[in-house]
Amino acid sequence: MSGLQCLASEKIWFDKHCFDEAEKRFYEGANGPSTQQQQVKTVLQQAKGRQQKRQHRNSSSHAGGDQELVSRMKSLELENQTLHKVVEEMRAALQKLESRVVVLEKSPAPAAVSHAQAAPVKAAPVKQVENGDDDDDDDDDVDLFGSDEDDEEAARIKQERIDAYAAKKSKKPALIAKSSILLDVKPWDDETDMAKLEECVRSVQMDGLLWGAAKLLPVGYGIKKLQINCVVEDDKVGTDILEEEITKFEDFVQSVDVAAFNKI
Repeated sequence: MSGLQCLASEKIWFDKHCFDEAEKRFYEGANGPSTQQQQVKTVLQQAKGRQQKRQHRNSSSHAGGDQELVSRMKSLELENQTLHKVVEEMRAALQKLESRVVVLEKSPAPAAVSHAQAAPVKAAPVKQVENGDDDDDDDDDVDLFGSDEDDEEAARIKQERIDAYAAKKSKKPALIAKSSILLDVKPWDDETDMAKLEECVRSVQMDGLLWGAAKLLPVGYGIKKLQINCVVEDDKVGTDILEEEITKFEDFVQSVDVAAFNKI
């Protein structure tokens, strides 16, 4: 028996891989697509869903940007209208000011008007002499130098106005110059009666002098000085007179100094 005949008689399945592949395809067709195909399909569906979401997001962002642009344009229009109103108001105010300035420039100054009314100038009457056959009596009536009565009237009016101004000025109260003085009155020692010393200082009285508050300040070694304030009229009372009058109390006062001097 030849080798081929031996092989043919043997029960060997040389085409098994073909039958396995056919069986596999049969079961895949019966049970649906394979797992790999399902995965591919799932991936494609996910990719498609992501693309749709991205498109939706882009469309919504474009819509939001358009709304923001519209709102900004509306706000700019409102601001523009407000600025137009402000400009119109300023123009109206400027026109009013210009009209007032024109009126003021045309009207004469009040001072000039009052001065012109206060001092009117009277011209001396002059008669015109006509050329012709006039009598000598007409020549005698002509006053070439004016009238003395007019000059007297003007002088009287001027004097009356001067007197009225002087009387008005005299009624105004005159300003009195005053000063605030702070004095330091020092005693001889710590045994000096400071209450008596203050009483002696306040006993100094004169026209234009007004005593104020007083207090005791320590100097050293138990000695205190009297610091007292007073208001004086500059034309009536001076610091020299005050020091001279206070130092007359030799039993209590050692010295007097001006601590502060202020004009009121």
